[in-house]
Amino acid sequence: MDEVEVVVAHSERATLRVGDVFLKVDADQARVDVEVEAMSLAPVPTPEVLWRRPPVLAIAALPGTTLGRLGGPSTGSSAAWAAAGAAIRTLHDATAPPWPGRAGRSTVALAAELDAACASLVTNGLLPADLVTHNRRVAEAALRPWTPVFTHGDLQIAHVFVDGDEVTGIIDWSEAGQGDALYDLATFTLGHEEHLDDVLAGYGTDIDLGVIRAWWSLRSLLAVRWLIEHGFDPFAPGCEVDVLRSRM
Repeated sequence: MDEVEVVVAHSERATLRVGDVFLKVDADQARVDVEVEAMSLAPVPTPEVLWRRPPVLAIAALPGTTLGRLGGPSTGSSAAWAAAGAAIRTLHDATAPPWPGRAGRSTVALAAELDAACASLVTNGLLPADLVTHNRRVAEAALRPWTPVFTHGDLQIAHVFVDGDEVTGIIDWSEAGQGDALYDLATFTLGHEEHLDDVLAGYGTDIDLGVIRAWWSLRSLLAVRWLIEHGFDPFAPGCEVDVLRSRM
């Protein structure tokens, strides 16, 4: 019998690997519906859906390896990072699905969520007030009008697989939908600023770097408390708190 590997697990969902099959357990069926539909619409390689028996979705493993993870060493050549940028551009150029995704929250809702998160971080002593205040100012640049595109919504580098310099697939589409293209680009390069130029070379269009940096701050500020509450460590080297410190 193949060994069962716990890929990620918290109170909202869990992903297990058994041989060449990933089993995603999610009590929120609407989220799974989005994932399956988004993968069927996305014009980039995605995992094959093997079967679905709520609350479990079984998908095939992808060939290749990821480009790394937040807090870990970045891997892959410059060409591989550029290929990822090109794949992201292909996604963003496609017809967007009819529903809003994680990257499609309104600026009003985001500003309110950000203010509440910042107040909580300081009040509960999780982060120094000056660190939070400075990054809240940096984050302001992300709160601007944008044109909706087909976004992944959770485009961490651990969700993009490559084999050599070719993208073999992108996983975890449950947050996909209409959204801000720069949210995806910022999520993908979070903690790996050294590869931003490679990604943008593949993406192939001018990008407002100030907005990318704003999303790094905004996403990190919103993530810290959730990560702590779900058993993750945003204070680990290279992770969200280090990203915030790098903006000072």
